[in-house]
Amino acid sequence: MTKKLAFVSTLALAVAFVVFAADPTGKWTFEQQGFGRGGGGGNPVTVTLTLQASGSTLTGSMSRPGRGGDPMVSEIKNGKIDGDTITFTTEQAGRNGGAPTTSTYKGTVKSDSIDLEITRPGRGGGDPTTTKVTAKKATT
Repeated sequence: MTKKLAFVSTLALAVAFVVFAADPTGKWTFEQQGFGRGGGGGNPVTVTLTLQASGSTLTGSMSRPGRGGDPMVSEIKNGKIDGDTITFTTEQAGRNGGAPTTSTYKGTVKSDSIDLEITRPGRGGGDPTTTKVTAKKATT
């Protein structure tokens, strides 16, 4: 009887953890350094993540202002959810017809924010760079 009770209690706790895990579904925004002329830092831009959770799979898109104000939209790929941790990649077209670059995102979801680590390949074959941002749940 004791083993049965321990099993049922463990199962109930596991189900409760899954039910109460923070849901990344929705729109999230964060500020990111823009690109200036010659590849230097420009004015900060607002990046919008639109996320959809389905079980342990994460899909959606990322949008940021591009040159001339037109949005640059990247599909979220390889999206996964494990408890309150999300991971995904995005791919950006290469400049002047060059090879596309892939950025990796790892985040911790809270009720109204996501702490993200973004790892991008280094320029010209250099070391990758990692930046940390906090995305906030969009109100609209």
